[in-house]
Amino acid sequence: MNPKQIAAEKAVESIEDGMIVGLGTGSTAYWAIQKIGERVRDGLSIQAVASSTISEDLANELGIPVIPFADVETIDLTIDGADEVDANLQLTKGGGGALLREKLLAANSRRFIVIVDESKVVDTLGAFPLPVEIVPFAHELTVRKLQSLGCELTIRQKDGANFISDNGNLIADCRFGSITDPVTLHTQLNLIPGVVENGLFVGLTSQLIVGHSDGRLTIR
Repeated sequence: MNPKQIAAEKAVESIEDGMIVGLGTGSTAYWAIQKIGERVRDGLSIQAVASSTISEDLANELGIPVIPFADVETIDLTIDGADEVDANLQLTKGGGGALLREKLLAANSRRFIVIVDESKVVDTLGAFPLPVEIVPFAHELTVRKLQSLGCELTIRQKDGANFISDNGNLIADCRFGSITDPVTLHTQLNLIPGVVENGLFVGLTSQLIVGHSDGRLTIR
């Protein structure tokens, strides 16, 4: 069993009957959704909301009941992966382009469990480029404002064209080097007109589960 699957399946043990569960996006969240589907087939009674069309489609395939956000006041538990996590449980997310929806779920969850393999644990965020979701209108102006904060920036591409998020926006991948103060940078980014949201998740993580290549689990 790979480390991502080990971490994901441990997180799914926290799900109880009657919960509303947030489904993350990405290669590690995939394993969590698979395990949730297995538990639903075995009789677990839950409702779910998804952070991307990919995760929603997978949940539907597996028989997990997905409900509209209009029917949700709060989410009991969200399980999602991360691209980087530091010693203070601060995250970089958005490698899959779903950072806005992922953050909406995390911020509206009673518990937010983050699942990663050991390669995602770092001392300081920043080796992974920070995704920032920006509106297409006048995005060149937004890009200049982002660059003024000291980053090297590229607009994410897919199949030879600009990558478009589920929300119809662009993703700017920003290389800041070491991010020593994620809280301040988070605020600076979101104050820029044209920025919808950024991939720094600060003060949201309830629990971190790390899967190791030797089969061990580390839980913080």
